[in-house]
Amino acid sequence: MATVHPWSRIWAAAAVGLILGVFVGGGRAQPVWAGQEEQFTPEYKELRTSFDPKHTPKITAPDSVKRGEWFDVTVNIGAGGEHPSLSEHAIRYIALYINTAEIARVYLHPVYSFPKVTFTIALDEGGSLRAIAEPNHSAGWEAAKKIAVAP
Repeated sequence: MATVHPWSRIWAAAAVGLILGVFVGGGRAQPVWAGQEEQFTPEYKELRTSFDPKHTPKITAPDSVKRGEWFDVTVNIGAGGEHPSLSEHAIRYIALYINTAEIARVYLHPVYSFPKVTFTIALDEGGSLRAIAEPNHSAGWEAAKKIAVAP
């Protein structure tokens, strides 16, 4: 009876995995998320900045604050009315930025979460507060509000 080297089974399993990967993957290695990026058109990925009464975020915040002092920023989706919160049409998340830096993000559940969030933040410098709301059926919507920071 022939003896089998302990490493031969490992090498055989690796070879089978490599061959299956070549045939199944079309000869090229693909990350797990490959192909998902292509399913979204540029229009879907691009943020919408035009006004839409049900989708545009409404930012309620003071025009000026003191450096380092806490204050509230409320973001309500639907600057001209209420946005629905249905399983087929809802807001997935609301994110708040100062200029290009994300400050906070809240994920919402369809049906159980109303698309209105209050963030309590403090700033070191002024700029543009930006709110981004991403619905589950289209590209995200963006609104901005200038805020000044006094020493």
